[in-house]
Amino acid sequence: MSNDVIKIFDTTLRDGEQSPGASMNTEEKIQIALQLQKLGVDIIEAGFAAASPGDFDAIKRISEQMDKSTVCSLARCVEKDIKAAADSIALAKYRRIHVFLATSPIHMEYKLKMKPDEVIKKAVQSVQYAKTFTDDVEFSCEDAGRSDISFLKEVLDAVIKAGALTLNIPDTVGYCLPNEIGARIKELSDFVNDRAIISVHNHNDLGLAVANSLAAIENGARQVECTINGLGERAGNAALEEIVMAIKTRQDVFAPLYTNINTKEIYPTSKLVSLITGIEPQPNKAIVGKNAFAHESGIHQDGVLKNKETYEIIKPSDIGLDKNNLVLGKHSGRHAFKDRLQTLGYTLKDEEVNEAFEKFKILADQKKEIFDDDIRALVAEEITKIPQVFELVTLQLSDCNPGGVPNAAITIKHKDKLVTDAAIGNGTMDAVFKVIDRVCGVNGELKDYKVDAVSQGKDALAKVIVKVAFDNNKPIIGHGLNVDTMYATAQAYIGALNSYMSMK
Repeated sequence: MSNDVIKIFDTTLRDGEQSPGASMNTEEKIQIALQLQKLGVDIIEAGFAAASPGDFDAIKRISEQMDKSTVCSLARCVEKDIKAAADSIALAKYRRIHVFLATSPIHMEYKLKMKPDEVIKKAVQSVQYAKTFTDDVEFSCEDAGRSDISFLKEVLDAVIKAGALTLNIPDTVGYCLPNEIGARIKELSDFVNDRAIISVHNHNDLGLAVANSLAAIENGARQVECTINGLGERAGNAALEEIVMAIKTRQDVFAPLYTNINTKEIYPTSKLVSLITGIEPQPNKAIVGKNAFAHESGIHQDGVLKNKETYEIIKPSDIGLDKNNLVLGKHSGRHAFKDRLQTLGYTLKDEEVNEAFEKFKILADQKKEIFDDDIRALVAEEITKIPQVFELVTLQLSDCNPGGVPNAAITIKHKDKLVTDAAIGNGTMDAVFKVIDRVCGVNGELKDYKVDAVSQGKDALAKVIVKVAFDNNKPIIGHGLNVDTMYATAQAYIGALNSYMSMK
């Protein structure tokens, strides 16, 4: 491979999922992985196989469907972790095992309770064991940003000799500044020379993850680990879209370096991830925020009208964003709908097209104008559908006025039987959740609730995201989509319940 290619290693499905409340079910992970492959991501870190049976299953099923991107599983330097990682990616066309071990003094003393020579020995043994399953092994020096550089060289030299092809230098706690990262990567890159690829994985605790990644690239890193929308633990990871567009836009600095990313898939990928995780990028987020191409100032508006390049260094179309996206209405037919799906980049099975079209026709009767984002939401709901153990049939609310007693009557389909019940609550939403719990025989605790308008207009489609802990287990995300917010709320709660049942 050309030394001018910057490999994009996406860890949305692993580190990104570690964002508080961003857990995904297996079907959702598969759809994100397929979209990441379409985006042109070189390596997809699909998860941490040893973390749970659910993680293992998701990585295994993703591996079966990838034919271009390399599928990677993370593992501690522990034999059972490495074996689980190997088994989970065994069916992938291209596969990688990513092992990691801390190298900073504070981690070695307090977390690992190991001496430096013991760390080197463990790292070498782990790389050698991983090499028995695949030639493509990556070694990561956890907390490399606070590690002694002389010790880092010892570790890297040892794991290269053991067979590691990629060496990751993560700023695990987001501590370093760009000049520090640049100098460190330059020294390590010169030391490693062409024996392995230097990678970086920067966290955003000081808001410097992207700047640090670009500094690393300028100084010899040829792989960058990042996430869609900058998702990740704490303040997040380096944002894939920002790194890629910086390299593409500033070729005066980065040429001849380039990535394999199809930038026109950036916006669709960002949208899919935000729809599934329920975490929208902040409005002023670079590249994919809803204000990224908005101009409020009269001076800016005047300049853009005369020549877009006066205030826009990136065209919306460069990232796959069509600003003129009023598309369909209730008189639109199946052919027009399918054609629009193809224009938006979706390749669906016939049954998925039919299901999405039926939902589109129902929606078209409820709202006057339908936009691309409405269609994206409908399709995301369809392609991430899991087995419907419980299915909402009808919802009726009454006495919602001040002073009244809110109550909800619901009909739910379960095992081909319709069950109807009603409940009162402290509010309308509470009544809805209580009656669902009673019908389904669970005890759910609402941890978070969020509602957004998918597009625009007073008849906008409501997207409801809930996080619910069922029977004292960890919270599960559920999604609801309807012009009626309370109906979407019931859908979301039942969706979380169905995810919980599928994970069980």
